Amino acid sequence: MTQQPHRERVQVGIVGAGPAGLLLSHLLALAGIESIVVETKSRAHLEQRIRAGVLEHETATVLRETGLGARMDGEGLAHDGLFLQFAGAAHRIDLKALTGRNVMVYGQHEVVKDLIAARLEDGEVIRFDCADVAVRDIDTDHPAIHYSRDGAMHEITCDFIAGCDGFHGICRASIPPEALTLYERVYPFGWLGVLARIPPASQELIYAAHDDGFALLSMRSPQISRLYLQCPPDADAADWPDERIWEALDARLARSDGFRLTPGPILQKSVTAMRSFVCEPMRFGRLLLAGDAAHIVPPTGAKGMNLAVGDVRVMARALERYFARGDEEAIAAYGPACLRRIWRVQRFSWWMTQMLHRFEDDSPFDRRRQLAELDYVVNSRAAATTLAENYAGLPMDWGDGP
Repeated sequence: MTQQPHRERVQVGIVGAGPAGLLLSHLLALAGIESIVVETKSRAHLEQRIRAGVLEHETATVLRETGLGARMDGEGLAHDGLFLQFAGAAHRIDLKALTGRNVMVYGQHEVVKDLIAARLEDGEVIRFDCADVAVRDIDTDHPAIHYSRDGAMHEITCDFIAGCDGFHGICRASIPPEALTLYERVYPFGWLGVLARIPPASQELIYAAHDDGFALLSMRSPQISRLYLQCPPDADAADWPDERIWEALDARLARSDGFRLTPGPILQKSVTAMRSFVCEPMRFGRLLLAGDAAHIVPPTGAKGMNLAVGDVRVMARALERYFARGDEEAIAAYGPACLRRIWRVQRFSWWMTQMLHRFEDDSPFDRRRQLAELDYVVNSRAAATTLAENYAGLPMDWGDGP
């Protein structure tokens, strides 16, 4: 006899308990809209998964205004500037002086912890450890999420489904391919990222362009540093013993003023491929995509999680208008509004990437052009302001909301 699924009804079903899905659920709850979040991973996995950690000014503001900012403000690191380093010298870009805005360094996994704690206060609205997740009937007025958990089958019928399940998730893959246009650029390098138990050697991030390749000095706390090295896209982290990593970081971050790194214990290391990706449209029927399910940016601009926050803020407003007064136009405007911001951020992330990395087919001309571009940015207030305005974050309401 076929097992009958346990059935539930909710206004919005959310696939994925990353920052996008969790924040969307939180925003909807503040608007009185019920949601359930379905996630394939465990709570421990989500809370321990190390990802980006630079929050735009408005991202931090959104967290504060929705009651999620207390731990961020207590433990995060507010940065009023950053450094561009090349030709053996570091040059500070003063974000606060140029734009009146700063950024907050606070790990994505810490944001996820805060969001999970907030959502679980509302009851069992997150379903961890789900298997066989699928979305169905997305082109009807009653789409559904199916999954199995603890040996039982479940079905959640919704008014809308939010696909917040990442680049490799099932939501975008459930849309007919002929209904989508995909834009992609794959870069010929990756980042080797390491987490080290050493105090950060700089109070602000250092983006370094070097003949051997890009390097980035970042941090997660006053005791933990996050560092990156440009590497081949198919590199194996196992081929990078600690000694090799510290030698490469020391060479790429060395300066004529004697600045040097102090090696320490490396806690984690991994290689991330680099790509730019956009899916259009971001809506099919009653399925709305957000975050990495709809777009990927290279991490050079520190924009991934910030773009996801912008997406779900627009989506939450659209859903609030729909449930308040049946506003279908707000739903239709969701994707186009988000894509305006997404493409602006894609441009900035591409620009930072091409300016700071070594490409395998670079000629001597290309290298001198890169150095000239960096020299222009750090010596022109107008150019530095362009970088600062984008890095601290373009206003989320620049035509982004239905």
